[in-house]
Amino acid sequence: MPNAKHVLMSNPPTSFPPMHPTPPGRTGDIPQGRSAYERLLEELRQGRIGPGDRLREAELAERFGLSRTPIREALRQLEMDGLVVHLPRVGAAVRRLDYAEVMELYEMRAVLEGTAARLGTRAASQIEITELDTLNAEMVAAEGDAARVARLNRQFHLTLLDAARNRFLVKSMAAISRTLIILGPSTLTETERISEAAAEHARLVDAIRARDADAAEQAMRAHIERAHLYRLRQLRHTDHPVPED
Repeated sequence: MPNAKHVLMSNPPTSFPPMHPTPPGRTGDIPQGRSAYERLLEELRQGRIGPGDRLREAELAERFGLSRTPIREALRQLEMDGLVVHLPRVGAAVRRLDYAEVMELYEMRAVLEGTAARLGTRAASQIEITELDTLNAEMVAAEGDAARVARLNRQFHLTLLDAARNRFLVKSMAAISRTLIILGPSTLTETERISEAAAEHARLVDAIRARDADAAEQAMRAHIERAHLYRLRQLRHTDHPVPED
């Protein structure tokens, strides 16, 4: 039996843990289910599937080149994450977020990421601060490659979250981030938003470097509120809510 220290220091579980021990004869299904889950998350993130879209096992199995069993496992995990619902006479479908839910998600994101910024002023190493600068510069340089910009932006926020050194905060933020995936592609697909976000990131990193907790939290909250404003603008031009900063 592992000792208490080992249990406390182990990494938190991945976003797609095995839900049951693998039965005999099904050794390939769990990894394939994980792969299907990740591919579906990426399709949500890129906006290739969106709120209200049906998720038919047979169609997904054919498209991904898998059997229906790992697709079923992936849909079950997405349902556990709150991203998929089962509708009468429809079956599995991507859940729709209503306006109030989008507002609440961004409110909580501001609270949690603002806290991460505050904690980061105390705990971030010089290496992590340098990495934040590097990621922000690479994000600006990647303008024109929307997928890379979004990926670098996510990495910036994850690096800051790691620098906060609080596993409970990481878990809480993971739940928010999973739900935000429903909203689709990043607002950073808009060129003007990239330069704005980079300037907001720079102010945040400067505050962390100065070990100014109040300024860091304020900078992060302002950054999330600005992203929220872009999201609301998008909501006015679509039938369903859109993406994550």
